[in-house]
Amino acid sequence: MPKTFPTPKLVIFDCDGVLVDSEPASNQVVVENLARHGLVLTMEQSMAYFVGGTMAGVMEKARSLGADLPEDWIGEVYAETYARLEQGVPLTPGIPELLARLDAQGIPVCVASNGSEEKMRITLGQNGLWRRFHPHAMFSAHSLGVAKPEPGLFLAAASHFGVQARDCLVIEDSGSGVTAAVRAGMRCLGFAPHGGGQKLAALGAEVFRDMAEVPALLSI
Repeated sequence: MPKTFPTPKLVIFDCDGVLVDSEPASNQVVVENLARHGLVLTMEQSMAYFVGGTMAGVMEKARSLGADLPEDWIGEVYAETYARLEQGVPLTPGIPELLARLDAQGIPVCVASNGSEEKMRITLGQNGLWRRFHPHAMFSAHSLGVAKPEPGLFLAAASHFGVQARDCLVIEDSGSGVTAAVRAGMRCLGFAPHGGGQKLAALGAEVFRDMAEVPALLSI
């Protein structure tokens, strides 16, 4: 029989790639930027290398692959990324319905991201979610000084809501996010809408492909 879990007391969403479909636009900016600095990557390579990481980590990895990056590169690529995201980022299909379902069940939700609050203001502000999450249900690695794959971001969210880690449910789309959830002792659903969920599963996530699947996985 499949393992059953109690209904979570807090659902923690990642932002990019989970609440909003922002990863393609963000990675296109990175691909174009790195090409100007001597490193040519495909979108697929960029997504594989960089999704879920910090920009400092992206910089280090890109340099190791041969990119000639200036010291102020992070500020440069952030400016380009924000400008691209301001052109429009859609919510992930099924998110409004899932949030409404969680609200109806009285289950608190929050967002925990390696991205900055400024980035979330741009992406979530377009879709009505900024006011929902900011400031009391928003946890940014930039603000807290701890980033996935370390568990601190998720543990801070649990502490803020007065919930034990074992009673939290994390929804993630990256290896670093899944690793952070597992290290925090939290159940993790791995969102892999385009396939390729084997990596997430290997790290300890329960893989799903459509937000419509989540209520059944949560038994709500």
